Amino acid sequence: MNSNLEDAAKKFLELATRLRRLGPGTKAPKNIPVSPAHLAFLEYIATNKGCGIQEMAEGLKLAKPTVSIGVSQLEKNGLVVRKPDPTDGRAVQLFLTQNGVKIFQQAHAFHRQKFEQLLKGLSPEERDTLLALLERAIETAENNNQGDKI
Repeated sequence: MNSNLEDAAKKFLELATRLRRLGPGTKAPKNIPVSPAHLAFLEYIATNKGCGIQEMAEGLKLAKPTVSIGVSQLEKNGLVVRKPDPTDGRAVQLFLTQNGVKIFQQAHAFHRQKFEQLLKGLSPEERDTLLALLERAIETAENNNQGDKI
């Protein structure tokens, strides 16, 4: 196998590119009318109910104006609602609307099914090994970068 780190990184990049073509990066069905970037915003809000723009920008490692524009688009499309922050009159909190929750759940189910297709060719032990190694690699990268974007 690849014992050379540079060769291993090149192979991993090739595999990541192929994975994007196969799975979660592929265009979702037409009943999910948002871009992958907007899905990332919906996911963040769904898992961080009541977050603010600044928190979301930091969490997604994006510029605050980028997040603000994206949230405005989602709000215009009826997927996100801003509510006043009860502890800070100048700030707002973000929440998904019922339609936002529905779109998020549909996209999440679609992506989960794509990953199930990817993993079904492996034995349960191989899946456990793959997931454990990937988690360890990601944790190492996160710890080494201390919040820097990879």
